[in-house]
Amino acid sequence: MQITGAVLERCGAPAPWADSRPLTVGPLELDPPGPGEIAVRIEAAGLCHSDLSVVDGNRVRPTPMLLGHEAAGIVEAVGDGVPDDAGTDVGTRVVMTFLPRCGRCEACGTDGRLPCSVGSAANAAGELVGGVRRLHRDGADVHHHLGVSAFATHAVVSATSVVPVPDDVPADVAALLGCAVLTGGGAVLNAGRPAPGQAVTVVGLGGVGMAALLVARALGHEVIGIDTMPAKLDLAHELGARALTPAEALDAGLRAPVVVEAAGNARAFETAYALTAPGGTTVTVGLPGPDARASISPLSLTAEARTVIGSYLGSAVPSRDIPRYVELWRAGRLPLERLVSARIGLDELPRALDRLAAGEELRQLITFDERNPA
Repeated sequence: MQITGAVLERCGAPAPWADSRPLTVGPLELDPPGPGEIAVRIEAAGLCHSDLSVVDGNRVRPTPMLLGHEAAGIVEAVGDGVPDDAGTDVGTRVVMTFLPRCGRCEACGTDGRLPCSVGSAANAAGELVGGVRRLHRDGADVHHHLGVSAFATHAVVSATSVVPVPDDVPADVAALLGCAVLTGGGAVLNAGRPAPGQAVTVVGLGGVGMAALLVARALGHEVIGIDTMPAKLDLAHELGARALTPAEALDAGLRAPVVVEAAGNARAFETAYALTAPGGTTVTVGLPGPDARASISPLSLTAEARTVIGSYLGSAVPSRDIPRYVELWRAGRLPLERLVSARIGLDELPRALDRLAAGEELRQLITFDERNPA
């Protein structure tokens, strides 16, 4: 079938991307779903720093590539071999997640601590699990982004890349569950694991960091939100957190048992470590550039019994974690709608990338009506 999507033509184009225009929005051909795959009509897709890091060249991927990895949509077709009990019948709303899980490799046996080795290899190659590409343009293959490629009207993905959600979960909320909430919320829920009554500090209040803040609040923890952007500090305060700049927090000598770093730069990691109490845990989910380096005191790790944890995708098992976030949202404890800072069309992506890089946005959602106009 013919679809419309946003294809990254090259990594590392200079900013502003509204001028360099590394993305092309246009028609592509999408194959029907193969064995173990489903076809999804995209309803909403979030723009994340993981997309930005491919555009700016910090995460080099094969191109041309149809970007987008955080989304929700409606199942339109199911390939052979998808289990009847997978919950992916035609008409079902699904959350699309960027790490398919084979369920058989050694990494899949770590309860979310390590990403699936099979899914990771497919993602790096720009393929779906099974070594195939279902996207084409002018007779040539187009690479998939993290097994999803959601900046388009439709997608074909592995059935292991989706989690069904009930009809009452709106598409905007469901899309956020696929990355921002899995990553930020999981940094608290799965990696940091604060004890009841313990405080949580979040350094970096973008989409992932604000999701960590919301989940920590939903679980009943006192939260301190750290950022340099006044608008983000204001929102953190509105959401029930104490909001401070890094300098204010460091000058006040604040320390927390669990600190989540979600900014994705070395300075933020150093700040997060400095704000971690003796005996506490620093969880880093940000993805800085590959050449970034941070400095901490090795002595403090031993003398203060510190722990530093790297958490990829919030150490999540999506099929386990997403239903829990849905129940928190249903109970009115997890107001994920507050993460949506703008709704855009595919043709607005270059400027949206510029706003994201400038720290001006939390989550910009590409939204489609039921006819899927671009």
